[in-house]
Amino acid sequence: MQYTKNLKELIKHFSDEQKCIDFLVQQRWGGCPRCPYCNSDKWYRIENGKRFKCANKDCRKKYSVTVGTPMHASNIPLTTWIPAFYLITSRKKGISSCQLARDLSISQKSAWFVINRVRETLRQKESPLLKNTVEVDELYHGGRIKNMSNKERATLKENNFSVFANKSMIIGMIERGGNLKLEVAPDTNRGSIIPMVYRNVDKSASLMTDGEGTYINIGKNYVSHQSVNHSIDEYVRDGYIHTNTIEGAFGLFRRTIIGTYHKVSPKHLSRYCDEFQFRYNLRKMTDGQRFEFSLGSIEGKLSWKELTKDNGLLAETIIQPTIPKAIRLIHPEKRKGTRGKRTPVCQILNGEVIGKYDSTIAASEATGIAKTSISKALRGETVNAGGFQWKYL
Repeated sequence: MQYTKNLKELIKHFSDEQKCIDFLVQQRWGGCPRCPYCNSDKWYRIENGKRFKCANKDCRKKYSVTVGTPMHASNIPLTTWIPAFYLITSRKKGISSCQLARDLSISQKSAWFVINRVRETLRQKESPLLKNTVEVDELYHGGRIKNMSNKERATLKENNFSVFANKSMIIGMIERGGNLKLEVAPDTNRGSIIPMVYRNVDKSASLMTDGEGTYINIGKNYVSHQSVNHSIDEYVRDGYIHTNTIEGAFGLFRRTIIGTYHKVSPKHLSRYCDEFQFRYNLRKMTDGQRFEFSLGSIEGKLSWKELTKDNGLLAETIIQPTIPKAIRLIHPEKRKGTRGKRTPVCQILNGEVIGKYDSTIAASEATGIAKTSISKALRGETVNAGGFQWKYL
């Protein structure tokens, strides 16, 4: 539509509530209202066209175009909601609640609620499995320990110096030339990657990953699996074996968080992923087309109570018995460095030694697990590598 080609034209066109109502009726129902209670297409207007009444004799309920949507029972007028949808869906790196509040002359609390209700509509309800060539990688989101306050560091110290205590793991999967999927894992255990990949990637796909041992095991269940070894500075092989597409998406996601939102709690991280995923997958659309598309599926509402409740999954701090890099030098169990020496290592599963190797490199070559992952496990930075524990002999 011509009036959604930019923000100026949009605000000019949607200058009163009735124009907004007519537009939403067109976007939601194709111009013919349907009762959200009985799905009847028989209706007549009431209250000077602002609301409708079902003409089905078994229903007879009154309803508006916002019933069952994020705008339901909101005191914010539609002349504010419509520009809010445009601003949120058109900004390449999102818009903060503080900025949205200034732009629309509403409170920051109201703006934050509006943004999260819009994110609820942007969330992909049904998504087809990714096929063809699919790149998979993980991203750890969270602040650095060296930037924490003394109180936060003390809390980590009391919980076994976990390097992942303030981290959330995001699994990214992207079909080359297709869609991106971002999912927040329930914890930072690498075993959580397996069901998430199986749930989103079709078994007929060809996987492209890095050299992490978990992906090697996953790749056995797909048509083909190719990986690049980042530990030896290998990023592209044969011109098509790489993970650069998903790395590029992760880079833009990082810039979105750092540049716009600055800080995101684990509890609401999945909502930010949904918003970014929506804009990324529709990046070839114009701002006006993306805006209209977002209002084409506005079913579903989000209450303040539901938004602010403790979900019990990601709101809690993730604690694992590992040692953070920033403070592991003071840990009494830290092993002395062995740089430059070929020190034998052993591979442990369930407390039993199942393999011995002359060096970290030999262990990596024999097991297919990245050398850097094994080294981190040996230094105590992570609990395991490839699902195994590792120790120096």
